[in-house]
Amino acid sequence: MRWLAVVAGVAALGVGAQRAAGDPGGRVVGTVKVTEADGKPVAGADVIVYMMGFSEPPSDQVATVAQKGRKFVPDLISITLNERVSFPNNDPFLHNVFSQSPERQFDLGSYTRGEKKERQFPKAGVVDVYCNIHPEMAATIIVVPNRRHTRADPTGHFVLEGVPPGEWKVFAYTRRSTRPTSAQVSVKSGAETTVELSIVRGAELQHLNKYGEKYKEGTQVYKDK
Repeated sequence: MRWLAVVAGVAALGVGAQRAAGDPGGRVVGTVKVTEADGKPVAGADVIVYMMGFSEPPSDQVATVAQKGRKFVPDLISITLNERVSFPNNDPFLHNVFSQSPERQFDLGSYTRGEKKERQFPKAGVVDVYCNIHPEMAATIIVVPNRRHTRADPTGHFVLEGVPPGEWKVFAYTRRSTRPTSAQVSVKSGAETTVELSIVRGAELQHLNKYGEKYKEGTQVYKDK
């Protein structure tokens, strides 16, 4: 249920207009303020900011979500529809990478240090990624139908360049939030639009393993052979 609002925002592609040839588009800048449920500010939270309502072709880049220190690093990324993500194992023990998200279900199996596997993401939406061996490992991939997405800096500031002129929505999301925050923006070619966003996050939610079962307590770290 926590992803319904996110998926609705990401998957609604809209008709939208592309930038005309030679049109630099507009610029959307602003800040995102993150707070805990009790109202305390969160410093340096990872926040993804993305635009919705129009589509663009993907780039040739391959994003990376590494397995390191029994964590996914980074644990929150955004990519453009049909781009690929690499999942290298940088730990001296086995990891597994899987997702049961409807937008992209996959299971890369267990693999050792130095190995990496890739997956393409052909459907817009939100993909939750986990390790079947280590329950504390969790990451989120936001798949956007255009290239106007970015990571806010540690102070919460962000810049989105080359946004097509029009009436769009800008979204911001941080992990542990039940839904993204959004604002309507009017973008004009060659002009700058400023927006301030705020978002509340909670605790990390529990998840099941790839078999739909609870993780066993005292999970063993399986060493490479």
